[in-house]
Amino acid sequence: MNRTIYLAYGSNLNREQMAHRCPTARVLGTAELTDYRLFFRGRHANSVATVEPCEGSSVPVLLWSITPTDEKALDLYEGFPRLYRKETVKVKFEKKTVKAMVYIMNDLYPCGMPSAYYYNTILQGYKTAGFDSRVLKDAVDYSITKAES
Repeated sequence: MNRTIYLAYGSNLNREQMAHRCPTARVLGTAELTDYRLFFRGRHANSVATVEPCEGSSVPVLLWSITPTDEKALDLYEGFPRLYRKETVKVKFEKKTVKAMVYIMNDLYPCGMPSAYYYNTILQGYKTAGFDSRVLKDAVDYSITKAES
């Protein structure tokens, strides 16, 4: 079956959520998206995660192997193509460079703060993957500061 490498950085780091949404998806492992920054965009306290190029920054990510059926489920969840677009990025994984599909939010909304539920969903993914949760906290701080400026 044709599978795609999908790069998750937000709520799709949460394995329980992904098991429900994409039951045939398989975790490949962790990686780092270099020269990108994690932040949040959206309405009020319901902002959601996205990434943007930012030289010198990096975002911890989880790579998944997904089927076309999984990708259709993700397209619905991510509001593709209106809310999020798909891009292909390169990441180092197991000593080689691989291409991965990633959802990046279109510039529809200003920066803002995520809900506590959404934040905790991502935080659980960070804990399971062994990521430094300061990256997530810094993303919230950055988003709030940018929203206030």
